Amino acid sequence: MAIIPAYLIKGDTILIIATARARNLEAIRPAITILESWGLNVELGENIFKTHHQFAGTDEERAKDLQWALQHKKAKAILIGGGGYGTMRIMDVVNFKPLLKYPKWLIGYSDSTILHNRFCQLKISSIHGTMAFQFNKNHSATDSIKQLLFGKKINYTIPTSSLNRLGYAEGEIVGGNLSLLYAASGSVDNISTKNKILFIEDLDEQLYHLDRMMLQLKRSNNLSQLKALIVGGMSDMKDNKIPFGKNYNEIILDAVKEYNYPVCFNFPAGHVDQNMAIYFNKKAKLNVTKQKVSLNYF
Repeated sequence: MAIIPAYLIKGDTILIIATARARNLEAIRPAITILESWGLNVELGENIFKTHHQFAGTDEERAKDLQWALQHKKAKAILIGGGGYGTMRIMDVVNFKPLLKYPKWLIGYSDSTILHNRFCQLKISSIHGTMAFQFNKNHSATDSIKQLLFGKKINYTIPTSSLNRLGYAEGEIVGGNLSLLYAASGSVDNISTKNKILFIEDLDEQLYHLDRMMLQLKRSNNLSQLKALIVGGMSDMKDNKIPFGKNYNEIILDAVKEYNYPVCFNFPAGHVDQNMAIYFNKKAKLNVTKQKVSLNYF
């Protein structure tokens, strides 16, 4: 059973760090203002505004901030500043064991998927949701993070899709950005999907890349023993001059056609404006019917 970090209350401390692409103060300032309006104390990583090529400082500087956050004795949550690329570069030089003594919520998505995977390995729940630089982009997405952080009950109901496969499932949600799940294959951060609800999303990928990633998940037995599959935003998918022959929905359905679990398309999470927050590694209930799709937590 997963460790559920303590839910936040007013006066608690939340940390903001950058593990990937550089972000400046103007990009982060709205998040600081919003978090403080929730009654939280905000602390920033020492190197959060440094730059080294496209990164938020060197690998060593970003790793130092991540290590500081993981072993922080007082903080209750870590909010990732932004995505891009770079978190995987520092994973192997950081000690995650302090989390077992000082468990805290992680909030992020996209490039942060590799961090969620490590939390999953440690059996610690985390939050797949909007990062600091996007906090003023969509009110409902940001508010959903507040609901989850403060332990408020949240129930998602979304319209059905003709592509959906109907059914009911219970299980912990794992996953994240499909490209990062693919990149983590064969490493210490490869996640187990057995008896889990798998969530996937991605951005700006060639359709044949998507097909290759889905086949990798299938051939590594990461699709065969799921309780359910949730497909979030598959945004700005690309095709070649010679068409691949299937759209992204058809590619995903083809990869899971021999399995019987429910499949939900168009869940509002990922690289979409309404990036609704989801608990990872916390038992959920997914119900896919002809009329609607509902997701809530025990």
